[in-house]
Amino acid sequence: MKLILIPLLLLQLFIVPVADTIDHVSELFSRGNVPEIAKLFPDNVDMGIQADVETYPKAKAEQQLQKFFAQNKPVSSKVLHKVTSSAAFHLGVIALTTDKGTYRVSLTLKDNKGVMQLVEVRIEK
Repeated sequence: MKLILIPLLLLQLFIVPVADTIDHVSELFSRGNVPEIAKLFPDNVDMGIQADVETYPKAKAEQQLQKFFAQNKPVSSKVLHKVTSSAAFHLGVIALTTDKGTYRVSLTLKDNKGVMQLVEVRIEK
């Protein structure tokens, strides 16, 4: 019986961090914690807020996200969908509830030398 549990525990060590990445980002969005979200950005980020979609340098992407949260105070977030079948890319969809309404946030995370980075963020009403 103990021999069966050891591989299951090892498997859990590898699976949990993958799922937690998207859950962690969702938690950061629910708090509007832009500095912590920005730590996940690479040098350039594809960001779309409403219809405006552009590639921004990390600092400008952080400003855009800060502006969004200044206009839309976050209340809560809920992970609607996760795709973590690839070790190199993870995709997630979050429902972000703010004081102005609910937004759909699409996330793309990419592995960069063992660190998952938030390479694309799209926020739509």
